[in-house]
Amino acid sequence: MLKEEAGALARVYVNTMKPVIVVHGGAGKIVEELDATYRAGVKRAVLKGYDVLSQGGSALTAVEEAVIVLEDEQIFNAGHGSVLNEKGDIEMDAIIMDGKNLDSGAVSAIRNIANPIKLARLVMEKTDHMLLTCEGATLFAKAQGIPEVPNESLVTERSRKRWMKNLKENSNPVADQIGLGTVGAVAIDCQGNVACATSTGGLTNKMVGRVGDTACIGSGGYADNNVGAVSTTGHGESIMKVILARLILHHMEQGKSPEEAADAGLNYMKSRVGGIGGVIIVNSSGDWTAKFSTNQMSWAAVKDDQLHIGIYHGENNVTPLEKAL
Repeated sequence: MLKEEAGALARVYVNTMKPVIVVHGGAGKIVEELDATYRAGVKRAVLKGYDVLSQGGSALTAVEEAVIVLEDEQIFNAGHGSVLNEKGDIEMDAIIMDGKNLDSGAVSAIRNIANPIKLARLVMEKTDHMLLTCEGATLFAKAQGIPEVPNESLVTERSRKRWMKNLKENSNPVADQIGLGTVGAVAIDCQGNVACATSTGGLTNKMVGRVGDTACIGSGGYADNNVGAVSTTGHGESIMKVILARLILHHMEQGKSPEEAADAGLNYMKSRVGGIGGVIIVNSSGDWTAKFSTNQMSWAAVKDDQLHIGIYHGENNVTPLEKAL
């Protein structure tokens, strides 16, 4: 009887956990005239995700819905607004992960899909695989009734200008990846389940077929109910070399707070392979952080009916949620 009562109390405790969601719009250098646009975009995304959580929805659906908003916002490098590869075309990557059972789905180098994160979730839920790429992902999308869109409809004038600039001799696509970072979200729901989602158009002027960290489990994101969830952004090759998302969770398993773990992971990536980037994290207790080693990273979070938004180092603008709606 005592054991049953203890189990019931544990379930009540879990079911009353306050939900938390954090989103990012990419790490990089954000020009001042676009500051307000980035803030508005991450705000819309985090409020969309939190609306799911506040109604008792899952962390998995919350991060998916938040990322869909970011994919639809042309200012971000995901979905509509993705950067172009060396041939002037769009190839996108995305991943989603459920911390409850470690299930994950991802797509890479896909074209003609407005919301890659939707397809990534279908890979997780409708197949026995974790990652589909290129033609296979396209065929699966058709089978699942995901509508195709002309790739040209996803191309913005900003992405086109960036691509043309990098066609010039001696250009450096990595250095020119200004304010065009990956987008992502992490969340914990009232059941104590965590999830992550990450989506990107990749690196501007990348080689055809190049796949970065986003679609790679443990690099672009990771979620485990026992520890927490992470979504990353930055230079994909560097992130993959250190398996950044899982590295950060490892530090959390060793007792570090989300902020300490983020610093440890980002500092290691910079010192070991010279890579910079950013991360958002929520742990199994609902503690969260948004950290980056780049000049800026747009991010937003909601916890305890408070909206948090920032772009610059040390910035955390807090607004009561009721005034932000």
